[in-house]
Amino acid sequence: MTPTRWIRLLSLSLALAATAPAFAQKLSLAERVAQLEQQAATQGSASGQANVELLNRLTQMQGEVQALRNQVEQLQNEIEQIKQRNREQYVDLDTRLQRIEAGGVAAPVTTTPASKPAASAAKPPTRTAAGKAPPASAGPGLSAADEQAAYGSAFDALKRGDYVESARGFKAYLNAFPQGSLAPNAWYWLGESYYVTQNFPIALESFESLLNQFPDSAKAPDALLKLGYCQIEMTDVGAGQQTLNRVIDQYPDSDAARLAVSRLRALSLESR
Repeated sequence: MTPTRWIRLLSLSLALAATAPAFAQKLSLAERVAQLEQQAATQGSASGQANVELLNRLTQMQGEVQALRNQVEQLQNEIEQIKQRNREQYVDLDTRLQRIEAGGVAAPVTTTPASKPAASAAKPPTRTAAGKAPPASAGPGLSAADEQAAYGSAFDALKRGDYVESARGFKAYLNAFPQGSLAPNAWYWLGESYYVTQNFPIALESFESLLNQFPDSAKAPDALLKLGYCQIEMTDVGAGQQTLNRVIDQYPDSDAARLAVSRLRALSLESR
């Protein structure tokens, strides 16, 4: 090997030895950058997981709120259905009671040329040109048949859904027969006629009149229940809840008490 070539190899070796620490330094810096990137990725993954968990909890809470709202709507629908069924049952029951108190439905009277029409104790009311019985008016000489006719006319209007006419008829009956045998029923159905047309203050007065004048009537539990309903509809919810609790306390085994429990439960869910 010539001296010149030897010098060249020695110079190259020295140059490589000088650049080795810088190369090692560059590798160390790259490793540090890689570690920082890994740490950032790990922290980002943890933060993302926390966000996912928070979102899941929020979604779960929203689902629970929606479920509660659905329960409230379901209870409200059930209450309305129960109210409608009860109204129909009351109408049917009142019709039967009216027939029993009148001695049953009179059979049609047949006549022959040699006989006269038989007198009936429950004479049907005289009909006007419009086909309706005239309302009862206060005055002397009114009989049980007149009472039945006045009540029956108002009750027929109620069954037809003519609540204005039924209210007019029941008021006429009560004016003529304030202490009649059907007066408690008339007060109740008068209040119901106003209630279904959302005249809640007047309906409340009718139910109160029944409770004050006939506290031992079979209609008293239902009147007290509807009194509470009226108070709630008039936004006096506290008084309405107290009245519904009175229904439960005074008539624990009645249908009215069960309806009061359902309404109180619905009010409790609505307030949440």
